[in-house]
Amino acid sequence: MVECPQCSSKLLYRDGIRYLADGSQTQRWLCRNCGYRFSENSNSFKDCQTNKKSIQICAALESVKNLDTATETKTVAGEIGKTFDKATAKGLLLQYELWLQKEGYGEKCRYFDCIRMLINSGANLYDPEDVKRVIAKKKWKNGTKMQVCYAYDSLAKMLKITWQMPTYRQEEILPFIPDEKELDALICAARSKRLAAYLQCLKETFADPGEALRLRWIDVSDNVITINRPVRNHNPRQIIVSNKLIAMLHALPKDSELIFPTDYRNMALCFYNVRRKIAQTQQNPRILKISLGTFRHWGATMVYHQTRDILLVKKLLGHKKIENTMKYTQLIQFKDDEYDVATATTVEEAKTLLAAGFEQQPQAINGVYLFRKPKRFNC
Repeated sequence: MVECPQCSSKLLYRDGIRYLADGSQTQRWLCRNCGYRFSENSNSFKDCQTNKKSIQICAALESVKNLDTATETKTVAGEIGKTFDKATAKGLLLQYELWLQKEGYGEKCRYFDCIRMLINSGANLYDPEDVKRVIAKKKWKNGTKMQVCYAYDSLAKMLKITWQMPTYRQEEILPFIPDEKELDALICAARSKRLAAYLQCLKETFADPGEALRLRWIDVSDNVITINRPVRNHNPRQIIVSNKLIAMLHALPKDSELIFPTDYRNMALCFYNVRRKIAQTQQNPRILKISLGTFRHWGATMVYHQTRDILLVKKLLGHKKIENTMKYTQLIQFKDDEYDVATATTVEEAKTLLAAGFEQQPQAINGVYLFRKPKRFNC
């Protein structure tokens, strides 16, 4: 029986075939417990990939040091004249990855994926006009096109190419807000303790999925989780969570500095498999619209409707600009059983209820005033 080398779990998904350097094949696996991807011949494959990566990096660095006259051309015309094939694209990607790290963009910068998207779309990265044409023809959202343009702008800076960046404005799209029972169904359906704890953490902390993956054990103290390593353009913050989440976290193995020692891709693959199964079991297509970021959208919307305090929502989400928080103020319809109802017959009783967050209803019945407020969502 194959076991995960990371957590020794036997709950595995088959994840395609791995083709080794000698031409042989081996089964590739995805752990349902920790999201770790490996193959049956993982050690030899890792060594091969490590050596190959080292050779590529050394070759790229050597090529950067020994640039010839044609490569050092700093005019747009000189770059356009160069051929752009798969080998050139591969070398340029490696050079760009090293440049991003040197400039402080980070090891897993989104710009790198954007440039790879352009290459897969057939764009000649040495020709800005061809890049504009490819971006304009793609059926991407304007927000994606805008990010790709910023990524190519950084690449052009590295290549000393001047270009006029096209203007795309990001669409304002209201986020999909599911019912709480749909989120809870996904958490309960996760057979992996790590995935279930991760989803519960997203629900209670309103953290970005990348922020939750960066959480360390030292960030958990009693019932407080500190987000000390936020994603770009977010503020660090502290969130009070439930005893249930703390118990789920402490049930996980503590063999790493990180609480969730995996990357976003592996965690997302495990989540998508669970989402597909639960949507099919419950015959509920709405579940297919839930992403890892939806937990954050739901939490922000619920907090706003309970408190009507947009500044509190901004603080919990870690936003630096209030404009980014305003989209979570969309109206959602509460059912009658989702309200706490109270009554008051005196001014003092009414003041007490208003201080507790209740809203007065417009009509009174026989001198009795009605108040209600949305119920606190479950954690």
